Amino acid sequence: MGRTSAETAGTSRKQFMLLEGSPILLHTVRKFAASDRVREIVVALRREDLGWVGDLLREQIRNKTVHVVEGGNSRQESVERGLAAVAGDTELVAVHDAVRPFIDLEIIEKAIDEAAEYGAAIVGVVPVDTVKQVTGAQASGAKVRSTISRERLVLAQTPQVFRYDLLKQAFEAARRDNFVGTDESSLVERLEQVDVRVVMGSDRNIKITKPGDMDLARLFLEQETARQAIS
Repeated sequence: MGRTSAETAGTSRKQFMLLEGSPILLHTVRKFAASDRVREIVVALRREDLGWVGDLLREQIRNKTVHVVEGGNSRQESVERGLAAVAGDTELVAVHDAVRPFIDLEIIEKAIDEAAEYGAAIVGVVPVDTVKQVTGAQASGAKVRSTISRERLVLAQTPQVFRYDLLKQAFEAARRDNFVGTDESSLVERLEQVDVRVVMGSDRNIKITKPGDMDLARLFLEQETARQAIS
């Protein structure tokens, strides 16, 4: 396989919450640095964080080329800026949330393999809760219209992996049409050039968004450390 780039999206402060002494972002980047399929890593950051985070990543990640770029005002803008920094001979790009540090290496590489064969792949999980379609406000007072079969649903996670040229086209089309998507797959889907494949993810691939998530994150890290010690 040719070059694969991993992009870490997001410019919020959540990625700098400390997990056993290290920023969540560093734990996340280490997962992609551990893959032989990944050749370079690009991280989108706020301008004021470029210096110290760049130094930290270059100090801690010695086996991969790591770039930091200034992110934008939205996820979409940040990922597009990161994509612009990717080497031109890249074949595949994996976009991942900075605050998902518990992605399994096996899942990363399955997503890369699927995208290499089909052009696009996302990680997703089947919802365990019953899903209702409602009318009105999305809180108290909403009215149920129908129950949606879970067999036809997945909850999208990251990484989301695409052919480099396909993802470039998707961002160009979105910018031209003033389209804003909730993830990169929604941009690629609009092109109707490939079917986006789904790789089954894990309920451990949590997105850490609030301080309360850190209790679960510490448990997962403790379990990971224990497994590594045994192996």
